Amino acid sequence: MARSPIPRRREIRLDQPLERGRLRSPSYDPESFGRFSERIARFIGSWTFIAWMTVVIVAWLLFNIFAPESIRPDPYPFIFLTLLLSLQASYAAPLILLAQNRQSDRDRVQYLEDRAMTERVMADAEFLAREIASLRLALGDIATRDYLRGELRDAVEEIARQMDARIDAQGDPSAGKHDNP
Repeated sequence: MARSPIPRRREIRLDQPLERGRLRSPSYDPESFGRFSERIARFIGSWTFIAWMTVVIVAWLLFNIFAPESIRPDPYPFIFLTLLLSLQASYAAPLILLAQNRQSDRDRVQYLEDRAMTERVMADAEFLAREIASLRLALGDIATRDYLRGELRDAVEEIARQMDARIDAQGDPSAGKHDNP
């Protein structure tokens, strides 16, 4: 007897555990679900939603008050309207919380990025402060242009005084030469 090319599914037996991966829970993409919940939360928190919700509720009330009694779906205590609003709120609250959780996750990531950036800026500022301090120390050992000018001026004045003193001590030899023709 030849085997068929298509393998037969193993029979599921109740006395044996299932293989891993046999029963899989439904999967979803949390990122796309999160984006969807944020869009809904953003819409629910808008004036557009409030306006449409007001129009629907007013229309519901007017229809159930002024329509003939035979076609009114929700007479005066408006129990069905209350049920619909409770259902809407029961779905809106978790979606708003999901959106807030995603926002707090984004805020936390932004905070960590800002903190890392601040640490880098502070490290750069400390490095630059150390560099400026080392340059100031190095410049303290180097003669600046103003310092050299002042020293040269002092040296020229000192030389001029010494020459005047020598000339005064020797007498003016040039005075006699200029007087004799």
